[in-house]
Parts: sequence; C-alpha cells; structure tokens
Amino acid sequence: MKEEKVRCSWAGNRLQDIKYHDEEWGVPVHDDQKLFEFLLLESFQAGLSWSTILKKRENFRKAFDNFNPSIVANYDDKKIELLLKNEGIIRNKLKIKSAISNANIFLDIQNEYGSFNNYIWQFTGGVTIKNNPKTIQDIPSSTNESDAMSKDLKNRGFKFVGTTICYAFMQATGMVDDHVVDCFRYE
Repeated sequence: MKEEKVRCSWAGNRLQDIKYHDEEWGVPVHDDQKLFEFLLLESFQAGLSWSTILKKRENFRKAFDNFNPSIVANYDDKKIELLLKNEGIIRNKLKIKSAISNANIFLDIQNEYGSFNNYIWQFTGGVTIKNNPKTIQDIPSSTNESDAMSKDLKNRGFKFVGTTICYAFMQATGMVDDHVVDCFRYE
C-alpha cells in the first residue's frame, strides 16, 4: 500500500492546488519576470481565493503577454477593453489598470536597483524566513516584513499591495517558507 504524502492542509485535494503546493509554494524565486507574475496574480487575487487564480493562471499568462512587464507597461485603452472582455481572467477594471501602472513602477525599480529581485529580497535580508508553523492556524497573514514591503510599494505608487497580499507574495516566491512541520515539503 502506497503511503500518502502529508501536505499543508490548504492544498486540499484539487490537483492544481496540490501541484502548486508541491512544486512552487515556498520555493525561492529570483527571476524578475516570475516575480512580476506573482505580483500581478496576487493583486488580482485580492478578495478571491488563490485556487481561483490558479485555475485562471494560464489564461492570465496568455492575456498578459507571458507576464512581461515591459509589454504590460505599454497597454493602451484598446488592450484594456480586450482584457475586460476576456472571460478567462478576473475582469476587474481597477485591477487591470493597476497591473499596467504597477508594471511601469516595476520597471522603474528594475532601473533603480539593477533588478526587481535585488529590491524585493531586501525585505527579508536576502534570505528565506522559515517560520516552522505546527498548524495552518500558526501561519500569520502579515508580518513586520510584509508591512514594510507594502508600505514601500505603496509609497512608490503600487496598487493592490496591502500587507496581506505582500505576505502571500512572500510565501509564493519563497521569501517565506510556511510549510507546516509535518508537511513533506517542510525540510
């Protein structure tokens, strides 16, 4: 009899959630385009479940030119209208417009720091924070680090980057590893 892997309970039994948990969540990301992808997806996730976003991830990838910030930064009203008609993504005008605005600020940060990676990882001192939660209830929704990140991003003009969204971004990009201690991914 095959032994079932123990996972963080949030992974549930949906294949897409399990795959994301097993292969991506908590894994350090240092590629700027991948960081932009998670920033964009997390901002669209505001008020929704991450599972909903994962279900639409490939549609987002196609709609937002493979999450290329240089292309997204130049979207015009015609592109916004196309996105608003795209049933495969979250069709929220404010979030779409903020994705464009955020892409422009993202590019400014790349110019200032040499890469977005150099900028964003400063909030954890360049290392993954491992919290060692015993249960899912032990995982915070925000921390001092996500507060600082949110504040700095907002000061630069980013939208949809509250501290809870920033913390989820930190988990998604491996800036934080919140796998519970009995999860097979913990080590």
